[in-house]
Amino acid sequence: MTNNQRGIGALVKRLKKLRVSRIVLEASGSYEIAAASELAAGGLPVAVVNPRQVRDFARATGRLAKTDAIDARVLAHFAEIIQPQTRPLPDAQTRELMALVARRRQVVEMLTAESNRHGRAVGCVNRAIAAHLRWLRKQLADLDVALEKAIRNSPLWSEKAQLLRGVPAVGSVTVLTLLAHRPEPGTLSRRKIAALVGVAPFNHDSGKLKGTRAIWGGRAQVRAVLYMCTLGATRRNPLLRAFYARLIAAGKKPKVALTACMRKFLVMLNAVLRQRTPWNPELAALSSPFPPNAAARHDCRIHRHSLTSETVTAHLAPCSNSTA
Repeated sequence: MTNNQRGIGALVKRLKKLRVSRIVLEASGSYEIAAASELAAGGLPVAVVNPRQVRDFARATGRLAKTDAIDARVLAHFAEIIQPQTRPLPDAQTRELMALVARRRQVVEMLTAESNRHGRAVGCVNRAIAAHLRWLRKQLADLDVALEKAIRNSPLWSEKAQLLRGVPAVGSVTVLTLLAHRPEPGTLSRRKIAALVGVAPFNHDSGKLKGTRAIWGGRAQVRAVLYMCTLGATRRNPLLRAFYARLIAAGKKPKVALTACMRKFLVMLNAVLRQRTPWNPELAALSSPFPPNAAARHDCRIHRHSLTSETVTAHLAPCSNSTA
């Protein structure tokens, strides 16, 4: 079947007659969105899964070859054995916000690249880069206006944005990223939300070996922005500043301490949205994922594929706020 409106409509009709219990699609760079949306709208249970997990499952079952037919069988076997959870898909308004945020990130990355080239090129090339930079800055300003309009047009998003902006060190980029790429704020426990974003340290133990815990996976877009936001929060947010200082005093490395602060800050933001109450330092202290004496015990490492200040700079952009 073709991946267009006609083909997807025929697929929905066919699957409704079969009374399937679960439909599993691989995420494929937005090519799956139309089919997943139509299937969900038709009342069918849909799960969009990470293709890496499916590929690892195929290798674990001895399927090393890869063709469309083999992939279909592997997906069916994966759905039968793993039974991935079906979740509500983002509505059209949320998908539009996600697209705007993604485009803003792309423009920022292009701005960073062109800014690095500007001044080092010669003659007409340098003038062309300068013209491109002016155009990119205009595009960035237009995207910021469109994003703010999208937030204002949604009462729910507007309320959440107002609550988040009331937290010290949280700026527009963080608010937009959390609303677009983490639509579950306030609905998950602190452990689940930390694992979802990728700031939960995972054990690496075997027998008597006690390995170093490390963060892994999660939503990279959210984690990148949260990293830069937490950098500012360890200076401007009294609770995070004290917690960071306590970890450093206990002998933790700066990146380890910052990772712990990222998780703590995420739990605070989640509590603000869950309780629908403005930022209150006293209540935020009660929502801490670590007990008061845990600073000396908390030890996790940032994974080698995780964050550095260089890798996340491109996710931010010049804006009216001085914080992320």
